[in-house]
Amino acid sequence: MTKNILHKKERQLKLIECLNEDPFMTDEELSELFNVSIQTIRLDRLELGIPELRERIKKVAERNYSKLRSIEGKEIVGELVDIELGKGGISILNTTDDMVFQRSRVVRGHYIFAQAESLALAVIDARVALTGVANIKYKVPIYAGDKLVARAEVIRRRGNKYFVWVKTKVRQEEAFRGKFILVSIGSEDTGGQEGNEK
Repeated sequence: MTKNILHKKERQLKLIECLNEDPFMTDEELSELFNVSIQTIRLDRLELGIPELRERIKKVAERNYSKLRSIEGKEIVGELVDIELGKGGISILNTTDDMVFQRSRVVRGHYIFAQAESLALAVIDARVALTGVANIKYKVPIYAGDKLVARAEVIRRRGNKYFVWVKTKVRQEEAFRGKFILVSIGSEDTGGQEGNEK
C-alpha cells in the first residue's frame, strides 16, 4: 500500500515537472510517457488541480495576447501560446470538420495560411502592419482533428519591412512553410529598434 502511494506521489511530481516544461502535452502523451492509463493521468491532474489541455492553452494564450501591438488577440487564428515581440512566437490551431473540403476531408488552405499570417503579424514589434509579400508552400495534406503548431521567427528588419518565416507542423512533420515580408505603416513605428539594422 505504501509503495503505491509513494509511486503515485513520485509520478505526480514528475507530471508537474513535465507540464511545467511543456504545458501542451496531451493526456494521451502523458499516459504513454508514464506507462499508465489516460484515466490515471486525468485523476492525477484533478488531484493536483491541473486543468485539461484546452484550459492550459487558453490561460497561456490570454497572457500572451496582452503583449500584442500590430493586431488584436481575437484576430489571431489559433491560440497564441508563446510570443517575444521582434523575435518570434508559436500558435496552435486545432482543426475541425467545418474547415475541410467535404469530398477529400482535407483542411482548406486559407485556414492554414490565416494561422501563419496572423502569427507573423503578431510577432513583429510595430503598431500597424500589412502583409506585403507572402511566399508559401503547402507540403502535406492536413485533415480535420489535426493539431497545427506554427512557429514564427523574425529573420531580419530593414527600415519599415520585417522578414518573418513561419513553419507549421502536423504530427511532427512540416506541413506548411511561409516567408512573409510585412510592412509597418504609420509614424508610431518605433518598435524599440528604429535604425538598428541597415
